Amino acid sequence: MDKPMSNFPFQFMSCGYKFRDLRLPRKNILEEVGIKAGFHVLDYGCGPGSYIIPLAELVGESGKVYALDIHPLAIQKVQDITSKKQLANVEIILSDCQTGLPDNSLDVVLLYDIFHHLSDPDVVLKELHRVLKPNGILSFSDHHMKEKEIVAAVTNSRLFRLERKGQRTYTFLKK
Repeated sequence: MDKPMSNFPFQFMSCGYKFRDLRLPRKNILEEVGIKAGFHVLDYGCGPGSYIIPLAELVGESGKVYALDIHPLAIQKVQDITSKKQLANVEIILSDCQTGLPDNSLDVVLLYDIFHHLSDPDVVLKELHRVLKPNGILSFSDHHMKEKEIVAAVTNSRLFRLERKGQRTYTFLKK
């Protein structure tokens, strides 16, 4: 379906994210989502893993974090993070769309800064709808899109409804 970006742009993007994360820690963004201990969360398009450590802390030992990306370098970076920090509650998935997770198994999916890259976003939304529990949360952010585009792109599928707009994220609930 989608192709990963080449290695140099990925490395450049990863470096930029380090500066971004110093200025605005990812934990501050995740506070908007309402993730609790015991939750099962998918970071769809996890990139270099900016959200992995704060997610692993929020869900705790009783929760689970799934980090999915199409890019082998992203997967390697997340593996390095989980190994270095000994994060036993993180599972890594190399995929261009399908998660391989059971139906209705996730409390939250993060879809951050990836939607504008997707060649077939409806297929991805269907997969995310499938794996989210009833009333599961799709937390969405994409600074490349305007509010009307975001809301239409997610709700036109009739799989999700807008629950609220936060400072940095949109919260959609599974219908």
